[in-house]
Amino acid sequence: MCTYAEHVYKLHYVCVDCRWSCKRSWSAEGELCTRCRRPMACAGHDFAAPRKGDDRRWSAVAAVLAAGLRYEGFEPCGCGREPKYRPRTGADVRARRRIMARTALPEHAALALRDPSDALPAPPDA
Repeated sequence: MCTYAEHVYKLHYVCVDCRWSCKRSWSAEGELCTRCRRPMACAGHDFAAPRKGDDRRWSAVAAVLAAGLRYEGFEPCGCGREPKYRPRTGADVRARRRIMARTALPEHAALALRDPSDALPAPPDA
């Protein structure tokens, strides 16, 4: 049975500027931050907000959301639980962006790599 078919789960919405998140039901119009009144980004079902003062993790969250990725652990219907990788620090984001510059990967694909060395071409055999 599909996990998301039985229950309606709320999504996490994030305001990166305020460093604030909340869970709300999905809305097509989007959600506005209750603090700054700017549009909030939908972060998905499995988002875990970093502490307000953790600049490294919030910069990674901003990069992931700007690339159009969401924090999801379930498949869209909820049948299988396949955790998807998302960078947790700014250093992780920078490493994946270096790989993106060397290869032809788009940003959303580079940020979703669990191990950035997977995208590098194999060295030629001598």
